[in-house]
Amino acid sequence: MSERTLIIIKPDGLQRRLAGEIIARFEKKGLKIAAAKLMQVTPELAKKHYAVHKDKYFFDRVVKYISSGPVMVLVLEGEKVIEITRKMMGATFGYDAEAGTIRGDFGTSQTFNLIHGSDSPQSAEYEIGLYFKPDEILDYKMPDAEWV
Repeated sequence: MSERTLIIIKPDGLQRRLAGEIIARFEKKGLKIAAAKLMQVTPELAKKHYAVHKDKYFFDRVVKYISSGPVMVLVLEGEKVIEITRKMMGATFGYDAEAGTIRGDFGTSQTFNLIHGSDSPQSAEYEIGLYFKPDEILDYKMPDAEWV
């Protein structure tokens, strides 16, 4: 059964010109892009996005970080898309992430980690609703779907 996830290529990923490479990895894996937009996350939206962390020491830092510059927001779709994208992203910080993952190949920072991906179907549904209206998410068939 197909599921959806929210992916955000964060300000450091965009400013380092990695968006195309990151998106290409997901496409080559066989995942479908159901929605995409370039946008600036406001501090208000960032606070909603990270609301589950509002009482944690890093809350203000992540709100500032995600709203510091443009981001590319995507809805990806596919079988086990959440599990797949989380493996492809790698450990939260680049210095811990395995080679071959997005963070392992492109990141070393303890603060900036290039990309966000939903961690559960529930968070995916919530997060997608923050960034996209239902009519902005496309439902279409991929010609290679039976092979992936």
